[in-house]
Amino acid sequence: MNRSEIREQAFKLIYSLEIQKKEVLEEQIELFIQNNNIKNKNAMEYIKDAILGIEKNKENIIEKIEKNLKSDWKIDRISKVDLAILKLAIYEIKYKGVPFKVVINEAVELAKKYGEDNSKKFVNGILASIVKE
Repeated sequence: MNRSEIREQAFKLIYSLEIQKKEVLEEQIELFIQNNNIKNKNAMEYIKDAILGIEKNKENIIEKIEKNLKSDWKIDRISKVDLAILKLAIYEIKYKGVPFKVVINEAVELAKKYGEDNSKKFVNGILASIVKE
């Protein structure tokens, strides 16, 4: 598995957790890894780190998203797909030190693949604003 594929798997789990609103993260991570037959050690570590890191820094990540929304927008209005992509991207930029150009490019690709027609522009705009901070 390459880094993009690993990131895509992490996104899928984040999205799934957004929909389900599950609390037992460790158990959900293990189930996801088993059900998706992920055997790559780096992939397993990355996914666990991303999910637990996002959960640990949830308030800060949500605050960054809200701060960069248009004034008439609320976080509830963002699609679950876009929200999952943004959470993962912000976590990588702010907490993992992944170069923002790489993160934004990957986030936009996920938005093109899984989001709505305007998702790529929306995700790109929010992440660009956050990087400028």
